[in-house]
Amino acid sequence: MAAEVPGKSQESAKTDGIAARLARQITGDVLFDPFSRGRYATDASFYQIMPAGVVVPRTMDEALRVLAIARDEGLKVTPRGGGTSQCGQTVNDGLVVDLSKHLTRMLSLDVDNRTCVVEPGIVLDDLNRQLRKHGLSFPVDVSTASRATIGGMAGNNSCGGRSLRYGTMRDNTLSMEAALADGTLAHYGEVSRDLSDVDAGNGARALFRDMLDLGAREADEIAARFPKVQRRVGGYNLDALVPRNAPNNMAHLLVGSEGTLAFTTKVELKLWPVIRNKALGICHFGSFYQAMDAAQHLVKLKPIAVELVDRTMLALGRDIAMFRPIISTAIKGDPDAVLVVEFAEEDQADNLARLKQLGELMGDLGFGWSNDKRKWGGVVEITQPALQSGIADFRAAGLNVMMSMKQAGKPVSLSRTARCRCRISPTTPRA
Repeated sequence: MAAEVPGKSQESAKTDGIAARLARQITGDVLFDPFSRGRYATDASFYQIMPAGVVVPRTMDEALRVLAIARDEGLKVTPRGGGTSQCGQTVNDGLVVDLSKHLTRMLSLDVDNRTCVVEPGIVLDDLNRQLRKHGLSFPVDVSTASRATIGGMAGNNSCGGRSLRYGTMRDNTLSMEAALADGTLAHYGEVSRDLSDVDAGNGARALFRDMLDLGAREADEIAARFPKVQRRVGGYNLDALVPRNAPNNMAHLLVGSEGTLAFTTKVELKLWPVIRNKALGICHFGSFYQAMDAAQHLVKLKPIAVELVDRTMLALGRDIAMFRPIISTAIKGDPDAVLVVEFAEEDQADNLARLKQLGELMGDLGFGWSNDKRKWGGVVEITQPALQSGIADFRAAGLNVMMSMKQAGKPVSLSRTARCRCRISPTTPRA
């Protein structure tokens, strides 16, 4: 029996042993000191949970080695990207594995077929800077694009403001490579119902068979219970498993699973041409309710995005020097809310025509600049690229703008159910 070090608890000795084992087997950072753990104890949310330790692997092989050690030591694993979560998905009391420092490469690019394969730690803006040289982009444009990683975006099935045109992360993920809690590494992509196209040697066929059988057995319940909305991003995508007249994509079960099912090692993405031309219509409303109600009509013009900005956001923006000129140009009067409607067709003449139709539609809905408050409103047209970019910057800074609020009613990000959603546990079942 090993002698116990005086003044050191059994739990502390075990933690020191795990840290030493990790340090021997990987070249990346192994951070078990209180300061480092404290830095990873929170994200962009309200939650704070002190992890047992933090590892920053230099290679994916090292990351998988960390997963194996955690499994052997009985530790939960939380893969972490940019920490932009507002619901606590990246904090936990197990081992945090930070992929955002070293695992940031674009591994391959197929310009002709508009696809690429990336490591999960690559930041969205960094990816798009590389793609732009080829006239391509990844269009799931979350407001935290300067720090959100593709792995994290896949984990929570990110949408972005342009999901009307491009869909969600699920719609733009072609395949994933991921490791299960038991270490099984497999490719998750499109499969036939009989799994004749799945390599029997990769250890995934039995799991895929179980999942497809689940989808077939519960197809009626899924059809009855799953909401039929475009931006459904809560819970597991069990509807990806039901029989259909097309291959099922097993990666779509991992997308949105918040890291609870597998540890992502690669993501294959669907790419789109870079937007060349666009036009914005800033639809003004004297009533927040009227703005929300009007959205269902405005989307019939097939805009690329419709985003709400309310009175509070506008007031805070006016108090920030860099946004004050943008708001004074784009906003007329004192609206209770505005809808930013974006058109981005290839031909700018099409965008201008739709902008005109937007103004006509607002009139048909009964809005006018001279009306009383309930039906006051109209459209401010924004066609200058510089002003469009300024509005996009204001939208991207939305969280920071809201955090500048000094009143007691300042918003706080939290979710009662999200505190332990992002983990891979040694006891997690395969299915």
